[in-house]
Amino acid sequence: MVRIIDMECSVPHGLPGELSASYVGRPPEGTDAERGQPAGYGMANYARIFRARREGGDHRPAMTLDDFVAMLGELGIVRSVPFGVSNEETAELLRRYPGRFIGLARISINTFKGMTGVRELERLVRDQGFQALGVSALVDCIPASDRRYYPLYTKAAELGIPVRIYSSMNYANDRPYDLGHPRHLDQVAMDFPELTIIGGLGGWPWVNEMVALVRRHPKLHLDTSAHRAKYLGQPGSGWEMLIQFGNTLIQDKVLIGMSAGLVGQPYETLIDEYLGLPLKDTVKEKWLYGNAARVFGLA
Repeated sequence: MVRIIDMECSVPHGLPGELSASYVGRPPEGTDAERGQPAGYGMANYARIFRARREGGDHRPAMTLDDFVAMLGELGIVRSVPFGVSNEETAELLRRYPGRFIGLARISINTFKGMTGVRELERLVRDQGFQALGVSALVDCIPASDRRYYPLYTKAAELGIPVRIYSSMNYANDRPYDLGHPRHLDQVAMDFPELTIIGGLGGWPWVNEMVALVRRHPKLHLDTSAHRAKYLGQPGSGWEMLIQFGNTLIQDKVLIGMSAGLVGQPYETLIDEYLGLPLKDTVKEKWLYGNAARVFGLA
């Protein structure tokens, strides 16, 4: 059976006695008019951009968390990074299902200012078993190279954990579209050569630059979260360089994110799409499992 480490897993929530929805990047509560904004402004623009996904619905059957985790195991998904939940809920998942989830400590510098964020990161890693730091220019409206993040990067390097950084164009039309441009990873990697960095969401539409930077920096990686594999291998999609170099020069630097809840497709479909990519079989194993296992110290 294929083994997989999923960098973006939307766990079931809203069930009695289970997890509740609390994703920090979701649109604010209330209607646009109540917030004094035009319709579809800011984060709410995602609903317009991805209307087809929303109208298509989530194809996953309703199930309890226990059944969901069991299903992941049956499909060969041995570890997952929870998406769409708070740090507290992630900590509960780590306690409830040891060895099945990877805790990504999401620290917003708008919420955890200065050393408060550093202390919170250390607490989550040392006391709650989190294994990585996550920062998001989309949420914070601040590029990853901003010096306000540097105390967090320093602590992550000290703790020996990787940092996953939002690295893609955003559709929130109340902030610059290129907050997540891969060029910001270049500065961070230069200033923190010992820090393992994962460029989340693969850098689209600046894929060529992302691939070049992954080639340039020994400890810089990327993941494919929020994108379906069938488009990665489609000519004209903008992912051609990732497929070319991901099969050769950077084959050890690519991690995958299924994002099943986001794209609204069954896991079986998404796994088959990755297995169908024009990659060598040895490279598929690295993308699906080996590279993430090494990054998170599981190999």
